[in-house]
Amino acid sequence: MCGIVGYIGHREAYPIVIKGLKRLEYRGYDSAGVMLYDQENIKLCKTKGKVSDLEEKAKADFTTNGVIGIGHTRWATHGIPNDVNSHPHLSNSGELVIIHNGIIENYAPLKEELIKRGYTFKSDTDTEVLVNLIEEVQKKENIKLGKAVQIALNQVIGAYAIAVFDKKNPDEIVAARLGSPLAIGVGEDEFFIASDASPFIEYTSNAIYLEDGEMANIRLHKPLKVRKIKDDSLVDPYIQELQMNLEQIEKGGYDHFMLKEIYEQPNVIKDTYRGRLHANEGIVQMAGVEDNIEKFLNAQRILIVACGTSWHAGLVAEYIFEEFTRIPVEVEYASEFRYRNPIINKNDVVIAISQSGETADTMAAIKLAKENGAFVFGVCNVVGSSISRESHAGAYTHAGPEIGVASTKAFTTQITVLTMIALRLGKAKGTLSNTDFHTFLQELEIIPEKVAEALETNERAKEIAAAFKDAPNCLYLGRGYNFPVALEGALKLKEISYIHAEGYPAAEMKHGPIALIDEQMPVIVIAPKQGHYDKIVSNIQEIKSRSGKIIAVVTKGDTQVRELADYVIEIPETSDALSPLITTIPLQLLSYHIAVMRGCNVDQPRNLAKSVTVE
Repeated sequence: MCGIVGYIGHREAYPIVIKGLKRLEYRGYDSAGVMLYDQENIKLCKTKGKVSDLEEKAKADFTTNGVIGIGHTRWATHGIPNDVNSHPHLSNSGELVIIHNGIIENYAPLKEELIKRGYTFKSDTDTEVLVNLIEEVQKKENIKLGKAVQIALNQVIGAYAIAVFDKKNPDEIVAARLGSPLAIGVGEDEFFIASDASPFIEYTSNAIYLEDGEMANIRLHKPLKVRKIKDDSLVDPYIQELQMNLEQIEKGGYDHFMLKEIYEQPNVIKDTYRGRLHANEGIVQMAGVEDNIEKFLNAQRILIVACGTSWHAGLVAEYIFEEFTRIPVEVEYASEFRYRNPIINKNDVVIAISQSGETADTMAAIKLAKENGAFVFGVCNVVGSSISRESHAGAYTHAGPEIGVASTKAFTTQITVLTMIALRLGKAKGTLSNTDFHTFLQELEIIPEKVAEALETNERAKEIAAAFKDAPNCLYLGRGYNFPVALEGALKLKEISYIHAEGYPAAEMKHGPIALIDEQMPVIVIAPKQGHYDKIVSNIQEIKSRSGKIIAVVTKGDTQVRELADYVIEIPETSDALSPLITTIPLQLLSYHIAVMRGCNVDQPRNLAKSVTVE
């Protein structure tokens, strides 16, 4: 959540910063702001609302010239979303400017002390406290900005990614991170700063990702210097060549990023297993697994930690791992895991799943697992992200940038990676027969074709969406492998259409939720032919007898459920274990079309952020 963009170089900064903020809109925000320096004056413009609102205000408020600039999209934590609480923030002297992602947890005592020393505050933010703390250190110690930032950050508790500018030394921006991502693009006589690489990908393919506890002095016409915040020691930064391209982050003719990402799934699933899965040779090979195969094979238990959609992918993996490997699996909300004094053993394998690789709760769970001696395997999408660096080993999903806040292709590619791991371990342990192993490999290899076929249900999903777009509630039911898909389907509808929805194991319906069912209640039932088909038919009959409106996702050619359901969406047949990769597709389309018909902002739902980097 929140987005940081900065530029220092020879180009006009304003268009770069504004375009960069637009690229970061997927992160979720409620206000935006920009600072420019024109070799004489600090010019500030900020507003509640969208980046487009900021552009309109900037046209009226100030000239947009200047080769140094920083910009920010804020997701409110301390203080309501308004113009005053928006970033950037000025120090009391008006000479320091800061933008900040994260939370300063001890801001209250720091603020109290600064007030005693004569400082005043215009906003309710913890960020204004931080910029004034830096100014106080700078004045008291009579030191340059970089040193003042380092000393101040050693006094704060919390998480941050910051960029700070000092009018007295206008050829420099100081950046630092702890717990929130920050990338620096390295060009010819110019530098870019951003929460991820998307704002500067068209200008340079060279990036440095600051590690936790590092800060950078970014200066015109001078080499970049990276130091440790704790002890001021120099760090030799690793310059990484970026893999993404502009095409990947543009809509490509689709109305929304979410729809584009739904339709990318056949290709990104293929990209995820490309070079890893060789069905004809009977091989699954993933370096992170092969290099640590004994740790997996000797695991007493696998713990999966994740949040949101990634947690649902973990639930699918629980079924798959226990079926294929016979290793006990527990799936934990990362946000609860660290606070409940969990039992973690040295022979445990902890799999941490996160699309962004920056999820704060999942990062905290990883650190706790490592402290207790567990082996941590990361599954994430973003190369160079914090989780990929913090884990002992891992696997990328290779889904490409996911811009829409509501995850779609992240879910299916995470399941693909986790399935390949389970297949490899099942084969190595002998808990999966050679016949079954080869059958699953061949089926997984053709899953992209079946996902493409499932996408042909788009028009049907649109028809059903028109019938139920005004429903106040919705119930999703699934069994076995498809119970987590019911949870994910309900989450998608909640996230983007703001309709209250719940996912349940179908057998649990009679233990409470059945009381909600009447002619006003749409019930989406995931009922493929494989799995617990007869049982779910019984559940559908229970709904039908109470006048519930039934939308059934069924295998092509199904007749039994078709007779009972009000609406049917047909999908291609696949094995029970791989069915979530198919059954989730029509649910994504249904949520998308309902949200569009309700006039919702599909790519940027209210109150949500793509990368949740605070707890």
